[in-house]
Amino acid sequence: MTENASEPMNASAQDFRDEDWYGEELGAARFRGCTFTGVDFSEASTAGAVFEECTFHGCRFSSSTHTATAFVACDVRRTSFFDATLDGCKLSGTVFTECVLRPMRVVGGQWQGVTVRGTNLARLDLSGLDLREADLSGSDLTATVLARARLDRASLRQSTLDLADLRGAVLDGADLTAARLRRTRVDLAGAVLLAELQGADVDTSV
Repeated sequence: MTENASEPMNASAQDFRDEDWYGEELGAARFRGCTFTGVDFSEASTAGAVFEECTFHGCRFSSSTHTATAFVACDVRRTSFFDATLDGCKLSGTVFTECVLRPMRVVGGQWQGVTVRGTNLARLDLSGLDLREADLSGSDLTATVLARARLDRASLRQSTLDLADLRGAVLDGADLTAARLRRTRVDLAGAVLLAELQGADVDTSV
């Protein structure tokens, strides 16, 4: 990255290829409709930045930190977020394909409508995260903390939820078809919902 202006970077419909943005402080930069191919964002930081309808292919976000940053309706492919921190970020409508998303530190945020299919998310702490209408089908959520997460109408089809913590999670309308739930931690409301999803007629009046 060659710019070092005092104003945050603002780019639209630009292509960035094989650039080294290692350790860059991008602040509240704004990118719309941009394509990033092989860009190294390792140890970079953003705060209030916006990436809207951008494409990331073969990029590295290793050990990067993002605070209140939005990745909205982005297409992210074969990109690594190894040891990245996402604090209060918005990932609404973004699709992750063949990406490395663990280990990763997630502190709240809005991931409504995000697509993360067939991905290893084991042992991540996603507590309190807004995952409404997210597609997590086929993903490995073994021992993942989803306590108090919003999973309304989310797809968890064929996902692995062994040892996951779903206490306090909102599961209204969630699709758990063929999901694996062994020693999954749930509260009473969650237990009732899971029983009903299995076809049980639960009588809560007694």
